[in-house]
Amino acid sequence: MSKSLRLSEKWFRRGLWVVSLVFASFLIGLGGTVVDDLPKVEATLQLDDFLDRPAAHALRTEVRNAQQAEESAQTALDQARLQRAKSRSETAAERETFNNWLATRSATQQSEHNPEVVQRTKALDALKLRERQTQQAVEAQEQAALDARQAAEAAQQRLSALEQGGYERMAVQQRNVQLRVFLYRLALTLPLLAVAGWLFVKKRKSTYWPFVWGFIFFALFAFFVELVPYLPSYGGYVRYVVGIVVTGLVGRYAIVALNRYLERQKRAEALPDQERRKELSYDVALARLAKSVCPGCERPVDLKDPTIDFCPHCGIGLFDHCGTCNTRKSAFARFCHACGAGASRAGLQGEPAPASAAPPIAARPSEGGVAPAG
Repeated sequence: MSKSLRLSEKWFRRGLWVVSLVFASFLIGLGGTVVDDLPKVEATLQLDDFLDRPAAHALRTEVRNAQQAEESAQTALDQARLQRAKSRSETAAERETFNNWLATRSATQQSEHNPEVVQRTKALDALKLRERQTQQAVEAQEQAALDARQAAEAAQQRLSALEQGGYERMAVQQRNVQLRVFLYRLALTLPLLAVAGWLFVKKRKSTYWPFVWGFIFFALFAFFVELVPYLPSYGGYVRYVVGIVVTGLVGRYAIVALNRYLERQKRAEALPDQERRKELSYDVALARLAKSVCPGCERPVDLKDPTIDFCPHCGIGLFDHCGTCNTRKSAFARFCHACGAGASRAGLQGEPAPASAAPPIAARPSEGGVAPAG
């Protein structure tokens, strides 16, 4: 049909399609924001909502205290081990000194050093005693750390068992919330799809068709694209079932429309040539001729064959001759392309044809409002 349109009209149509897409994009953005915010209508679920709060608080306090006791015991154990290492180092150093001294005394055989031997031996014994004490301190701290760790683990196990039941109950509630939110989204998108279907059937060729198509694009995108990330495990069934229903409705509409069209064509082909010509819009006739089909029955016709003046399928006149210059011209042309004289037949809409050459452009009647392509 674009070949039969004026140049400015083509650009106007393209601009209106851009308006339709821009309108759809803004609607899609608004719809996406609404869909994303729908979960906010439900309260945020927390684990404590599904627990015995006093028992959970007591167990958490016990776990916290046990962990603090374990940390304190570990710190004390580290200090005790450091003291033990220091004591062992001092004992080892003293033993080495004592052994060296004994070796020197044996070499010199000095008996006057006997009291010093006793003194050094006592000092070494004192260091060994201190080493044993630090070892006992380490063992005591290890036991305390072990007790604290076991107490913390026991308390944590009791708390985990309590929380496990809460998690299970919260998971059930979360599934219920997800189902409700999905139903909210479905309740929002399904009516949009229904409205889009009604607009497609009734308003897609109206004066405001860009906004109609923009809304249709938005409704299809909202249901079949935006709803997808929020489908629950069984949500695919909803999507496919709705898709089957929509496809069935569209298919039924197409079948009914085709049958109506065929019946309308049969009735039109039974009318006289002049009556059929009055029923045809000028732009529709030009669009069909541009596709090398008959304007009346839309069957293929070889319009380049100079011997064909009438449709061989329905008999409608395709070419005639100018009453002024006798040039062969399209029967649907309003003016002769050779001399500019007005057509000898009545106009396509039942209007009287002009008797002379084409009037100025400003005086020509309007061809009607802008309609969507196709």
